[in-house]
Amino acid sequence: MRQLLTWWNLCALVFLSLAFFLYSHSHSPMAQQESSQSIYDFTVKDIDGNDVTLNQYAGKVLLIVNVASQCGLTQTNYKELNVLYNKYKDQGLEILAFPCNQFAGQEPGNKEEIRQVVCTKFKAEFPIFDKIEVNGKNAAPLYKYLKEQKGGIFGDGIKWNFTKFLVSKDGKVTERYAPTTSPLKIEKDIQKLLQSS
Repeated sequence: MRQLLTWWNLCALVFLSLAFFLYSHSHSPMAQQESSQSIYDFTVKDIDGNDVTLNQYAGKVLLIVNVASQCGLTQTNYKELNVLYNKYKDQGLEILAFPCNQFAGQEPGNKEEIRQVVCTKFKAEFPIFDKIEVNGKNAAPLYKYLKEQKGGIFGDGIKWNFTKFLVSKDGKVTERYAPTTSPLKIEKDIQKLLQSS
């Protein structure tokens, strides 16, 4: 009986410690400062190394994707992203593609090699950005923010290439989709955001 009580006391202590940590983190000035950020506060680099402020996309629906050239998901994702972009770009959809080599080294190329795959092989017309990291201490600030806004099912970290974040016209991160979610399955959600005022 005493062992059982000790076990329950230990569980309660762990639970209370965790609850206190989460509460204090969510109410800390730093956490409040982070949560007051908007996606439009970020500046990223395009594939040529030029600064791009995301506030230039204010009023548009954004689909933000970490991409790779040598992944098993590459062909279908680029093909379907192209379909969505060609269909909805004139209605206010913008797709922002961020190459990342953190998953099995499937984006090893330099910017010219990446451009060759994305723009020549797959004929993508949507913007391609500089290669970034999406996880770990060197994760791009934009991706830290995206993960903070929409965590994953098994932790916030990006699990693989072609994780997708959908952002509304007012800059709110509304959905996060798994790498295996086909871009065309997101079409209805995109339509809904495009039709919203």
